[in-house]
Amino acid sequence: MSEVKTAASPRARPAAVILTPAAEARIAKLMSEAPEGAIGVKLSTPRRGCSGLAYSVDYISEADKFDERIETPGGLFFIDGASVLYLVGSTMDWVEDDFAAGFTFENPNAKGSCGCGESFTV
Repeated sequence: MSEVKTAASPRARPAAVILTPAAEARIAKLMSEAPEGAIGVKLSTPRRGCSGLAYSVDYISEADKFDERIETPGGLFFIDGASVLYLVGSTMDWVEDDFAAGFTFENPNAKGSCGCGESFTV
């Protein structure tokens, strides 16, 4: 289980999002192919889609001071500070099959989602 350390709290606390081994492996692969200047990947929940919020994973070149930082074996993973409340207790996985590949989210805060699974509401 990933742990987070912040300047305000010297004790480690559980990370807001649990990363499965497959998600950590995918983050490692992304970081091995990262563009120059990327310090990690960041999960955020921008407003878009049918249900209001969507999951977005992008490279970042600098962290915001409110971002949650999770150290994984393959690189740094950040969670957007404004998105943490929507994601607490979630599990992030990487799933690949013959037809699709992508991050999946098991989010206990989501009250509903659109039919295609691209967006959710809290």
